[in-house]
Amino acid sequence: MATIAVLGTMDSKGEEHAFVASKIRERGHKVCMIDLGTGSAPVVNVDVTRYEVAKSIDLDLESLIEAADRGDCVRAMSKAAAAFMKAKVEVGAYDAVISLGGGGGTSLASAAMRELPLGFPKIIVSTLASGNTAHYLGTKDITLMPSIVDVAGLNRISRLVFSRAASAICGMVETKLSSGEEAPIIVASMFGNTTECVNQAKSILEVAGYEVLVFHATGTGGKAMEDLIESGMVCAVLDITTTEWADELVGGTLAAGPTRLDAMSKANIPAIVVPGCLDMVNFGERASVPDKYKNRLFYQHNDQVTLMRTDREECEQLGRIIAEKSNANAALTKILLPLKSISVISARGQLFHDEEADKALFQAIKDHAKVEVEAFEFGINDPEFARRCAIELLALLDQNKSSKAV
Repeated sequence: MATIAVLGTMDSKGEEHAFVASKIRERGHKVCMIDLGTGSAPVVNVDVTRYEVAKSIDLDLESLIEAADRGDCVRAMSKAAAAFMKAKVEVGAYDAVISLGGGGGTSLASAAMRELPLGFPKIIVSTLASGNTAHYLGTKDITLMPSIVDVAGLNRISRLVFSRAASAICGMVETKLSSGEEAPIIVASMFGNTTECVNQAKSILEVAGYEVLVFHATGTGGKAMEDLIESGMVCAVLDITTTEWADELVGGTLAAGPTRLDAMSKANIPAIVVPGCLDMVNFGERASVPDKYKNRLFYQHNDQVTLMRTDREECEQLGRIIAEKSNANAALTKILLPLKSISVISARGQLFHDEEADKALFQAIKDHAKVEVEAFEFGINDPEFARRCAIELLALLDQNKSSKAV
């Protein structure tokens, strides 16, 4: 028997949440009704009041309700719900969570669910389960289910949808997960311009007994990788493609945010870091490039993707960032430099070859790094450089195991 949290505004959507709770109980599971409302009193019995949720962040909920600003209420209760659910799930109070809502309800529930671990069952039945839902999902495995009709009252359609949602969350908790011995996980970052390197390194690491999960460095991919690292499921990082920092610095479309490369430090795990594809910033179609960059060097990857070459000054800044992010990791960390190219198109004879910019990048890394830096006379996709990336990471893992055994 599982305990499933039914999360939502029990003043305006209480009847609907109660219906879902009844369907979950029919399957033999316990239910915990959690009120996130900030309007009138709940219309159904709840197990956790809005005031208990608000205490998670010392929120003066009464004053907030009296002010009667719905936007402020949703934002504040989103923070409280996130803190409350994270704390409860960490101690095993709930086995799954489900919610129903329109714009406000989806915002509240998704804020809480984004704080929950990968693999923890989470469903939102929403009027907004279509179009661009990235701001609700983030990089988490939240299942959004279209409500079809408005989440307001019970009718022939909503009963069908809510019943299916209740069955779905029950099915998630009832699913038996493999308890067999799993290979330890290494995560790696990849781009089209570093595919050969990552694939070759991945093969070596897999032969050594590791499972390698590859993330495409497209902003969302980098964020997802960072989330997984921070979850504690990863034993080491092979960050060959740190290109998202070029977009973050210059204003490209594939930025992963200022916390990119922070998760390895939070997880305190060994890492190999490479300045892969820091020669390029990503924009959309050519017309989307800001006017201030009109005199820069561009490579038209396709009709929808325009790459801009980073210049010497940007490379110096990127080198310092990569070094400082690596320095922050208390675990064994090493930066590897492929001196002949950091992408396919930065190699000699290719459009983005800029020896001065690359030298500025490498020198900045060396000047600011406190971790070990090793340079190689290879391009990033040379088989020998890929092999060294894998071998060096395996060496760090062995050292890490030895230090823990002492």
